[in-house]
Amino acid sequence: MYVAVKGGETAVNNSRELVAKTRRGPETIPEITPEQIENQLGLAVDRVMAEGALYDRKAAVRAIRQSQGDLVEAGFLVRAFRTTLKRFGNSKPVNTEKMKVLRRISGAFKDIPGGQILGPTYDYTHRLIDFEDEPDHPQSLPEDQGTIEPMVTEYEASMPRVLDLLIQQGLMNPGSGELIGEKTEDLTRQPLKLPAKRNIRLQALARGDEGFLLGSAYSLQRGFGLDRHPFLGELRVGYVEVMVTPPELGFEIKVGEIKVTECFMISRNNGTRQSLPGFENGYGLVFGQNERKAMSISLLDRSLQNSEKDDDGKYPARSQEFILSHSDNVESSGFVQHLKLPHYVDFQSELVSIRNLRKKYRKNRKNPENR
Repeated sequence: MYVAVKGGETAVNNSRELVAKTRRGPETIPEITPEQIENQLGLAVDRVMAEGALYDRKAAVRAIRQSQGDLVEAGFLVRAFRTTLKRFGNSKPVNTEKMKVLRRISGAFKDIPGGQILGPTYDYTHRLIDFEDEPDHPQSLPEDQGTIEPMVTEYEASMPRVLDLLIQQGLMNPGSGELIGEKTEDLTRQPLKLPAKRNIRLQALARGDEGFLLGSAYSLQRGFGLDRHPFLGELRVGYVEVMVTPPELGFEIKVGEIKVTECFMISRNNGTRQSLPGFENGYGLVFGQNERKAMSISLLDRSLQNSEKDDDGKYPARSQEFILSHSDNVESSGFVQHLKLPHYVDFQSELVSIRNLRKKYRKNRKNPENR
């Protein structure tokens, strides 16, 4: 056993050296820079920040480079880094109505107040790989270049939420405000407890694995939990202000801006004897430009809200325990990958059990009366 441990330590050190060499690649190829990752792999950076539960572009960029582009591993690194940071207070709820919009669309209404803004998206591009070489770009700007202009226009005009149109017409109930305020629980400071309130569910979904959430939301659309076709009420991508009130000042100050994606999904409700027919909504808010994830969250939010009313656990996407316990990629990845660790003793016990069962099976075959 001790010989194996010593030999294993040497092998682990050698493996780490190989990782560093593999990550760097051939010395003849220029090393990728953090600036290139941040500006040219922006959607990957946004996903890592969301799943790492930390809005820090620099940390996400470093994690992506360190993990060789493995976004699940990068999210794990960011989550671990987050635990080392000091918590110094709470910000005010962000006001998405005052968002500096980069992109804003609705699938439910053609004409919306403020207009539809397509913005940067792959929705209207051909899914064809461009194998033509791109033109060479200078690695550095001339000294007289000055400041770099923003690549995308930000729209700061007042854009009321599309859902307000339905609320004003009495076709949808306004929100209860249960998700806003200092009394909101913090999932990062306490373990998940089931059943969970809606504010905790939304926190868990916001940092969940995009692939799992997408697959679960897709199952709803295929009939495993939804009986009505949902509609995209509104999807927004843009920057919102982060405001805090320092105790020593006693008034709000702006400490920065963060890029977020917000989604409202609308579903039809035929009503009951106690309630009028109308529309219900699901909500999703996530760091960065993560449109698939925000839409998936809003679909699952609506599904989990419905499950509170009818307690229908028939479908996985309507089960809190299933969705919330399996959506965290750090926990799920760790539990799956732990199978790569030594399980020699456990497997030896399995071998003994199987050999004994096989002996018993052969003995019974020879002597049928012993069955």
